[in-house]
Amino acid sequence: MKKIVSSVSKPFKLFFQDESRFGRISKTLSCWAKKGQRAVVPNQIVREYTYAYTAACPQDGITVSLILPHMDTDCMNVFLKELSERHSNEHIGLVWDGASGHRGKELALPDNITLIPLPPYSPELNPVENFWKELKKQGFYNRVFQDMKEVEDLLEKRLKHFEDNPQKVQSIVGYSWILSALNC
Repeated sequence: MKKIVSSVSKPFKLFFQDESRFGRISKTLSCWAKKGQRAVVPNQIVREYTYAYTAACPQDGITVSLILPHMDTDCMNVFLKELSERHSNEHIGLVWDGASGHRGKELALPDNITLIPLPPYSPELNPVENFWKELKKQGFYNRVFQDMKEVEDLLEKRLKHFEDNPQKVQSIVGYSWILSALNC
């Protein structure tokens, strides 16, 4: 699975990648209520999920995101192909964790992507973790969804919002230690 590139003729672009699960199990957070009133927050536990895959560039906030049904090697191959095609004129350094879907023997790595593994048990080094926190704050907490279509519609809307606002993404994922290492 390791790939070493001896000579790269395309411009280099660094992305950090991660995936997150979205579904119909509510996450309840504290919220405001009028003085003297108790906050009423809906809650449900329905075990239905979908997964969002995102790669974000800390230099310019560009994102590539897909909503896929599973977190496995087959879906990761779909995502890698999409990332590769959207940035076909660049060589991508893709920083990611050691999730099981990243290690399958059937992983098909496009020619213009080089994998850069994160150390084990170090999610704090992946700025896309903060991207997920910000995205989930915008409509996924303290809410009940009627069906998975409603979850996926909101997820698509929020991912599109971030894709259309790279400066917002860059403010979330542009960690100073990453930018200084890239001389930005």
